[in-house]
Amino acid sequence: MNYIKNILFVALLSAVALTGCKSSIQPSTEKLFNNNWQFVISDLPFTKIRENNKWETVALPHTPVIEPKVMKGQWQGICWYKKTFTLPVHEKKQCFLLRFDGAMNASEFWINGKKVAEHQGGYLPVVFDFTDVANVGGKNTIFVKLNNRDNKITGPKPMKKLDFNMYGGLYRDAHLIIKNPVYITNAVEAGKVAGGGIFVTYPEVSKEKAVIQVKTNIANKSGKASLVVVRNELWKNGKRIQSSISENKKIEAGTDADIIMQLPVAHPELWSPQTPNLYQLKTIITENGRKSDQQTTCIGIRHIEITKGCFKINGKKMFLRGVNRHQDYPYIGYALSNNAQYRDAVKIKEAGFDYVRLSHYPHSPAFMDACDKLGIVVIDAILGWQYYSKDKAFQQHIFQTTRDLIRRDRNHPCVIAWEVSLNESWMDEPFIDELNRIAHAEYPGDQCYTAGWQQYGYDIFLQARQHRIGKYKKPDKPYVVSEYGDWEYYAMNAGLNQDAWGNLLQDERSSRQLLSNGETRLLQQATNVQEAHNDNFNTPAFADGYWVMWDYNRGYSDDLEASGIGSIDRFPKFSYYFYQSQRSPHEISNQYQSGPMVYIASRWTAKSPLDVRVFSNCEEVELFLNGKSRGKHKPDVNKTSNHLAHPPFTFHLKKFEAGELLAKAYINGKVVASQQTKTPGEITGIRLKLDESRKTPQAGVNDVVFVYASLIDKNETVVPRNNIPLTFKVEGDAALVSPEKIPTEAGIAAALLRIGNTRKPISITVEFKAKGVIKKINILPQ
Repeated sequence: MNYIKNILFVALLSAVALTGCKSSIQPSTEKLFNNNWQFVISDLPFTKIRENNKWETVALPHTPVIEPKVMKGQWQGICWYKKTFTLPVHEKKQCFLLRFDGAMNASEFWINGKKVAEHQGGYLPVVFDFTDVANVGGKNTIFVKLNNRDNKITGPKPMKKLDFNMYGGLYRDAHLIIKNPVYITNAVEAGKVAGGGIFVTYPEVSKEKAVIQVKTNIANKSGKASLVVVRNELWKNGKRIQSSISENKKIEAGTDADIIMQLPVAHPELWSPQTPNLYQLKTIITENGRKSDQQTTCIGIRHIEITKGCFKINGKKMFLRGVNRHQDYPYIGYALSNNAQYRDAVKIKEAGFDYVRLSHYPHSPAFMDACDKLGIVVIDAILGWQYYSKDKAFQQHIFQTTRDLIRRDRNHPCVIAWEVSLNESWMDEPFIDELNRIAHAEYPGDQCYTAGWQQYGYDIFLQARQHRIGKYKKPDKPYVVSEYGDWEYYAMNAGLNQDAWGNLLQDERSSRQLLSNGETRLLQQATNVQEAHNDNFNTPAFADGYWVMWDYNRGYSDDLEASGIGSIDRFPKFSYYFYQSQRSPHEISNQYQSGPMVYIASRWTAKSPLDVRVFSNCEEVELFLNGKSRGKHKPDVNKTSNHLAHPPFTFHLKKFEAGELLAKAYINGKVVASQQTKTPGEITGIRLKLDESRKTPQAGVNDVVFVYASLIDKNETVVPRNNIPLTFKVEGDAALVSPEKIPTEAGIAAALLRIGNTRKPISITVEFKAKGVIKKINILPQ
């Protein structure tokens, strides 16, 4: 009888909480805190900075300095942000928190004149409670001091020796969190091992049935004991498909408690790279019969299994074709909008990749969300690059970043492993032991895999291809080719098929080729990519990651690292289409470009190679020159393509004949894709393209988007000339981040546009003054 009464009582509490009746209190809220900041670069201390009168108004994400496209030394120093805001008055005393998703690098925070927090490291959240200093119902002022100078605790290698830039600023979202006294904690702020916030795991996964386990950590700061009920609801496509309600739980004042619940799901739609099915998990808290807090977690039901030479997801074996990514943009460094993060993920997926190694630091929460949605698995990484220190403060910082990384990202279905390792660094075994122990403690069970640069200790061994040349031994554990295709050619130590390029100069042999370097060298990059990717199948690796997706700036060099399969402006090179051709033609998605494809890797000029290379994922390709067939071929099969899913096609033409090359791709004897290229003529116009990448520019969120201006001839063929200056002008609520005058690379000039706060039309005009050519397009933001 007592059990029945208890169930009835719990049901009554839930019903009261969910009906929106008069006894309900204002629920907890979380709002973006990105607008109306003031910013200044200054070394003044806090006691003096308030007197500074040179503040400028900015919005987040924000970078302290707009850098040149090719950097010759990154800005490092101290900058300040401040903001005045009002806190609302509610029925009951509430708790106030702030979360900064990226504050580079050493940060300090003052609210209403009192220091409330400080933090080391710029890639993981800073979360703190400022209730004790809050002016409820009145004005509050926050000051943030950021120092991105070299820091021996967060990374003992100075910027001038680093292979990438770490930039600065409040470069990700900030959030104002207002909680009722009984609330769901934040996993990072709570600091509990394998706890805090909401932690979702899957004890059982199959096509027939899945079990979702939800552990919710609830804090009680009300000053008295509270009876708490948790309700978990599973939603998909706007429909609630399952729910579960807990028994009432008494939480004493000043304490917290974990409530663990399970939801069975019949015939679940499982998450995988090919079927990235997502659910929304709504967790609702009622306290003494009144709704107190609610949080929605995006989840994907899946089970991974990683063994020596094998990766399985939901019981299906697959090889993970992947790439490494640096997150920076030209000009603005790390300060990408969330929409720009999504556009990056779309480009990666459209390039034919199902896996990204997040090099060499934690990437944006928005990028992680995009990988969940698009079906891109990731190896999530802590910061590190060719350094190690026995300094206790340094090591403790690395241990804490490991904890915070897993607490931040543990609910993302895209994460398959945790690279809790200093990239390309030799580490002491006790240090590795502790990193491995922390990871498995933070994520208990068989779904936690650690990855590292030494075979010792880690569940997965990461090794760059160039490190195995001449001394490779098959590893005794699961293995990933973490990087390949760049350094082995750049340093001329490729081995394997290197003799085929013995008479080439280093710059011709290298994979580091700018978009402007001409088709012969871009084809050489594609050859390197193909040879290396093919060779990776001779190892027991279950995944490989090309270095790198896009060109990028680096601290120790004043030129671009150009091994990307796309330019720093995200424009594709020939190698991009090689990878795109490796995806199955039968994979069709409405979220990204997919299906049968064909691409002619030639600009077809008098200087073009007569061996015309065509990338396609189809069975046969037929090439036409000025309407005449030059043969229908099957893919090339040789020592650099014998393991590929879809080798390239090569057509040997005897002489150059200006005009049109047309490729038709066949499956089962039917044309399923075609593409053409024409000999470029004289420049007669400009073609403008807004790089939406499945995400329309959005007003009011500090969105940034590329605009590509291509020089074209009378046939609308791109004329691939370099260093032709084009002038960009903008009208409406938007502004150029890039300079007004931009030189072309291979006939294309890329401008970076920042969208303003209104949805009014925006006009972009591009002028080629030498020929009096003008082109204009209009943008209507969301």
